[in-house]
Amino acid sequence: MKSKIARRRFLQATAIGSIASSLPWAALPRVSAQDAQSKNLSVQFATDIEPLVRLLESTPREDVIGVCIKKIQAGLNYQDLLAAIQLAGIRNVQPRPSVGFKFHSVLVVNSAHLASIASPDEHRWLPILWAIDNFKSSQAQDERENNWTMSPVDEANVPTAAKAESQFIASMDNWDEAAADTAAAGLARTAGATRIFDQFIRYGIRDFRSIGHKAIFVANAWRTLQTIGWRHSEPILRSLAYAMLNYEGSGSPAARDELADRPGRENSKRVTEIRDGWLDGKLDDSATLEMLDALRTGSYQDTSSLVVQQLNRGIGPQSIWDGMFAAASEMLMQQPGIVSLHTLTTTNAMRFAFDTCGNEETRKLILLQNAAFLPLFRAELTNRGKVGQQRIDQLTAADATSTSSVNTADAIAAIFESIGKDSAAASSQTLAYLQNGGDITSFMDAARLLIFQKGTDSHDYKFSSAVLEDYYHVSPNWRNRCLAASVYKLRSSRDPNNRLTQNAAQALHRA
Repeated sequence: MKSKIARRRFLQATAIGSIASSLPWAALPRVSAQDAQSKNLSVQFATDIEPLVRLLESTPREDVIGVCIKKIQAGLNYQDLLAAIQLAGIRNVQPRPSVGFKFHSVLVVNSAHLASIASPDEHRWLPILWAIDNFKSSQAQDERENNWTMSPVDEANVPTAAKAESQFIASMDNWDEAAADTAAAGLARTAGATRIFDQFIRYGIRDFRSIGHKAIFVANAWRTLQTIGWRHSEPILRSLAYAMLNYEGSGSPAARDELADRPGRENSKRVTEIRDGWLDGKLDDSATLEMLDALRTGSYQDTSSLVVQQLNRGIGPQSIWDGMFAAASEMLMQQPGIVSLHTLTTTNAMRFAFDTCGNEETRKLILLQNAAFLPLFRAELTNRGKVGQQRIDQLTAADATSTSSVNTADAIAAIFESIGKDSAAASSQTLAYLQNGGDITSFMDAARLLIFQKGTDSHDYKFSSAVLEDYYHVSPNWRNRCLAASVYKLRSSRDPNNRLTQNAAQALHRA
């Protein structure tokens, strides 16, 4: 019986094979089962957002603003467009060799969003359109350099929920990129957002490489995900883990003794010296001045130790933060440039991390690390050239009558006309404006609109969003001085309009 069945099957197979061989496509090359499997060489996103990401990727830079404006007019959702910009950067721009440079197209998305939501309704699309144009610039640069693309995760090695966190910690401690990549995917799939932030920020503040960009990326990525939704978290967290493991030289930093790592190693021990109840300290201006003075001349060991001393004698964290914001603002006055700018954007990220983190030990470490990083920034300034002698506590207000008798618009116009031409005068004018009760919202709206119209660099958005936000993070006795110092790197009304302003106007005219 079995032999008859086998023979029947053989005859059927032969007949079918004969028929198939006579069909016209029989001459085509064979496709194996393995060849038929999907071979995506890049990470794929959620099906509803993937087409929009591909639109941003494939549309030429000269056309993309017009295309996006038409999409917006047809009802494109703000949140979806923001997600697409972030994910397009994540997939197409490598966060190496340093977390910065072309990767600012990713780092700046949250800053553009902050500028957008803080602006009057009629201006809210401008920073988002700028972020799109900025992505296209970075995409082109990445293609010229190495045409990097984020690959799919190694599914076979993604850990279970029970093992994801321990694998992430071990891989980050050992600077193991492959294990960190799959662990990040595992965390994205199984852990809560707050738990993830607590783990990532500890490594984002661990070392002083990339002048603060690791901490900035952690803070900005988390904040962006809070807006676009955590369903997009996996590729973003994978990019973040990859960026935080960036270093130069041979051999793992875990086995080396480099200046970039010393503050973190030493401060991980110092946190144990901080008293219980450290969050209940008092606000003390003399402690702020003491911290400011230490940050002017002390080593990173000196400033970290002073944080411990101040907390242990009952000084509140706010007074310490005031000293750090004041010191960072002072460095900007002394040498306006890329390094001093990052003293403020890094301190902004660290303050956000301090306010967001749920782990008490990590919160202590954030304070200690920011105090340690600022002297390292100060050394970088010295390496780059002349450092001025300006002191933020000695900044004087320009002579002016009370704003009750001065037109606010005229006062603001005078300030932003002076920037660049005489930034010291603009700073003094700003202090006078604020001390005399000038409207802070009008000042900030004017500053942001000039960024939208004149800004040409990611740092215009990163810096302005940070310092305008931090006005409210600094105590009243210091916030006016810190904001007055920021005008050294804000945009002037005399600057030419950027390409976005011109392209958007043309696209709207054609629409």
